[in-house]
Amino acid sequence: MSERSPAPGGLDLVETLVNTLDVETGADSLDTPEGRVRFGLTEDDVPGARELRESLRATLLAHAGHPPHRTVTPLGELLAGAPLVVTVDVADGSAALAPARDGSLTARVAAAVAEALVAGTWIRLKACEAADCHWAYYDRSPAGRGRWCSMQVCGARAKMRRYRAKEA
Repeated sequence: MSERSPAPGGLDLVETLVNTLDVETGADSLDTPEGRVRFGLTEDDVPGARELRESLRATLLAHAGHPPHRTVTPLGELLAGAPLVVTVDVADGSAALAPARDGSLTARVAAAVAEALVAGTWIRLKACEAADCHWAYYDRSPAGRGRWCSMQVCGARAKMRRYRAKEA
């Protein structure tokens, strides 16, 4: 949906996962083998991935100041059991949180969130306020007050609805 450039760092994984569902059409790329392979998922992993995706979407809506789109398992509960390890680069001594050996999607998401927290970018990953969209996007606006994934689509629709409501 969005013409925006991908989120920085590991947030690209989160953004891509949330955007596997087109809310408007109902198309879910996790239903396809190609959609699952990019996340390293099997068919058996899909229910958990969907639960994680919708918890992420609710969190991204909160980042944009909106209520959850539906009742979901809180993201903190899903990430609490994610196996992470601290890695230290021998060359420069830099440290990071990384998924433990299993490399599960939940652990990779938890590591991406931790990285974004440290970088100060987590709060800028948002979900579009349009109820028929909720697409994830990275808000690069100077004030961090972006509302829509696309000004040309969702923003224009919202402004047109507001204009028509005034005219009626």
